[in-house]
Amino acid sequence: MAKDNNAVQDGSNANASPAPTNGIVAASLAGLMPKDYSISIDRYNRGGTDRFLLNPPTERKQTMRGFEPEYMDIIDYIVRITHRIWEEGAVGYIYDTYRHDARVYDDTGLKYGRDRVVAETAISINGFPDNRAYADDVIWAGSDEVGFHTSHRAVNIGHNTGYTRFGPPTGKKVFYWVIANCVSIENEIYEEWVLYNSGSILKQLGHNLFDVARELAPQTDFSGLRDLRFGEPERLPGQGKPPVYPASTSGRFDVEDFIRRAYHEIWNWRLLNKLHDYYVPNVRVHSATDREMYGIGSYKSFILSMLAMFPDAALHIDFIYWMGNDAEGYRTSVRWSLVGTHRGPGIYGKPTGKQIYMWGITQHIIKDGKIKEAWMMFNEFAVIQQLVSYEAR
Repeated sequence: MAKDNNAVQDGSNANASPAPTNGIVAASLAGLMPKDYSISIDRYNRGGTDRFLLNPPTERKQTMRGFEPEYMDIIDYIVRITHRIWEEGAVGYIYDTYRHDARVYDDTGLKYGRDRVVAETAISINGFPDNRAYADDVIWAGSDEVGFHTSHRAVNIGHNTGYTRFGPPTGKKVFYWVIANCVSIENEIYEEWVLYNSGSILKQLGHNLFDVARELAPQTDFSGLRDLRFGEPERLPGQGKPPVYPASTSGRFDVEDFIRRAYHEIWNWRLLNKLHDYYVPNVRVHSATDREMYGIGSYKSFILSMLAMFPDAALHIDFIYWMGNDAEGYRTSVRWSLVGTHRGPGIYGKPTGKQIYMWGITQHIIKDGKIKEAWMMFNEFAVIQQLVSYEAR
């Protein structure tokens, strides 16, 4: 798996339980988390995406060295290039906004090169030619010097009147959300991690997830998901137990420490009682394949179901950034990966003994020191494909 040039890095072995950290942010991003929401979707999106597009900003709010002069800030850039490519059909604009050697990771693995992005975008738009993409949020960090990191959550609506990788047109209308994490500099995206709600799309098109997974699995190259970290899940060091995070010494609310500690204690330590320390009682969690969870009890049940199916699961945070402050709250983007062996019962059928690689992007809203709402997208359809594939890859 390619190294994120400006990402938060904290180890090379995603299968091992993460070493205790107290805020390890790459030097290139240190101090570059927005401290307020003066450049945010909330400031622009009053009235919706259409109003934003009809009346684009004219006041420059940040330096955009190397970007086309029409873009006033990074939010403006992300929303408008998405509209131009996906809604206006300017597929060729990808040549101006993606680097020639761009790396794009989706639910089937790595897609390398700008031409591949152009080809797959044309296929996607052909499947839903009237697609509309409504921007829900863009969490960002960085600068035009080191590169902008953006986590773009959008809702897509369209009719399936063309062929897709799932089959012939059905004519049905679909409504689904997507999260795309990009790194861009000088008007070009050079790395992207994108997850579509594939399970939801398939259900709305009238397909059975497992049937389509069985059909496509032999044709799918999962090598893009296999990297040097994809070995046996190692949750415990020898005869020991998961490492303990040292107490924070910053004396203030530390966003990174809070998120890393929450994920490590809940997922790797299996301390589900700790959910109350990190989430409000009526937390809302939106997740893959149209899961809607309300309250800690509902979210706890989801986590238990995953740990029951993959009892050796080891979760690792690969990348994190945020924006905000104590008074207004924080919004975070967290990219994570999980390796586990399918040894328990659950929604994915009888245990197969196969190892899976799961990765996801979760956006959080944190207010008064606890998570209030989260959008948790992961490659569920690809996980099912890995489980039903005819040979271990």
